[in-house]
Amino acid sequence: MLSITGLGAISGLGESVSAQLAAIRAGRTNFQPLAALLGSDSPHRDLPASWIERRSLLTHRKWSPASMAALHVAREAIAEAAWTADQLADAVLFLGTSRGTAAGWIDPWPQRRAFSLMAASNSLHSEPAAAVSIELGIRGPWQVQASGCAAGLDALGMASLWLRAGLAERALVLAVDLPLSPSLLDSYASTGILSKNGLNDPYSPASTGILPAEAAAAMTLETRGPDKSVKLAGYLANSDAADPIGMPPGAPGLVDLLRKAQTMFGTPALIVPHASGTASHAALEPAAIRAALGGDVPICPLKPWTGHGIGGGGLLETVILAALTRSWETPQPPPGLTSPAGLSMTPGRLPSRHTAFKLASALGGKNSLIALQAPP
Repeated sequence: MLSITGLGAISGLGESVSAQLAAIRAGRTNFQPLAALLGSDSPHRDLPASWIERRSLLTHRKWSPASMAALHVAREAIAEAAWTADQLADAVLFLGTSRGTAAGWIDPWPQRRAFSLMAASNSLHSEPAAAVSIELGIRGPWQVQASGCAAGLDALGMASLWLRAGLAERALVLAVDLPLSPSLLDSYASTGILSKNGLNDPYSPASTGILPAEAAAAMTLETRGPDKSVKLAGYLANSDAADPIGMPPGAPGLVDLLRKAQTMFGTPALIVPHASGTASHAALEPAAIRAALGGDVPICPLKPWTGHGIGGGGLLETVILAALTRSWETPQPPPGLTSPAGLSMTPGRLPSRHTAFKLASALGGKNSLIALQAPP
């Protein structure tokens, strides 16, 4: 198995992995009406969202806001992994993003005076990967996964396949999305996936859509690592091939994915589900988990803490899960969260070297799964 040796994170919960954990342990979220970010004349002014508080971290004349977020989390993960300059130079880099650098390009980024020479670069989905490669001296190849909400998990999965194929010994995996751009929010609203009532309870019958959030995360993978590190046990993905917006009835793709994962990686001790908050997903995802694994595997949704960080959020939730797994903690839901019928949100005693699954389901019918294994 591959070793996870470094983690990085930034979101509305804070500017580091430790800040994410401290907020969750303290029962603190950072949802605010978007009027505080976009102004009282925004059509989305009343929608609760979560964003990175210190905007100066994302504001740079050369690099786009998404690239600055990626650089921030990459530095945190690499510092924890203690990679040397030579080790960095030989690493491969995988980026997951749904909306790339759209924030600050489609809509102006407040108080950013960009260099006109960088305009073409700033519009590229791939700029965050290029920026990290240039600024940190990573000379291995970089790749970009842009599979919507599954992008962060897919980037991690593709990096793992690269390492298992013997093409590299180290990989830096990044994911970033800054979806609070007015134009992006308008597109979500037109599609009908933004929350209409602001309810932060993804499996409630009253849930009407997502609470969007900014998110960036990083993870370092190594083929050789300490035995006490969290391991990446595996990655799987499939497609529904049914609908551009929602899951088909019965969510057969997700059911098949979970059954295959159970066969390959064992029955998980817990699942961090996608838990987007849309009404259809609130019904279909729990039913798929029950159909595939029964009702004995508890679920631990993280979006009620972080908000929906789109493709960046998938890796952010995986980083939080990995950080908690290091110390054998489990994600605890906020008080009062609705538990779907037939499933529990309270994990029992965790077995030795237990396995946890992280799920992501994207528009267009992409289902992705990451399996993590706890240290002894």
